[in-house]
Amino acid sequence: MDVKRVKDYLYWLYYQYQLVTCSYVLEPWEQSMFHTITVTVLAMVVYTAYVFVPIHVRLALQFFSQIFGPQPEGAV
Repeated sequence: MDVKRVKDYLYWLYYQYQLVTCSYVLEPWEQSMFHTITVTVLAMVVYTAYVFVPIHVRLALQFFSQIFGPQPEGAV
């Protein structure tokens, strides 16, 4: 893979991020605060999903297995 193409692609992604969030109009110190808050919120969302989604999926499976009951052995 060409390093220049990867660098250009990452720069393009960052440019798209700035356009979508309108952070290109902020001053440098405002940009750093905005990016810090954005990364912090994103990290909290990922952590929360990692911790709580498996628990909720397990509970949902238990709930629906109790509703529908055990399946007979020959009911395939």
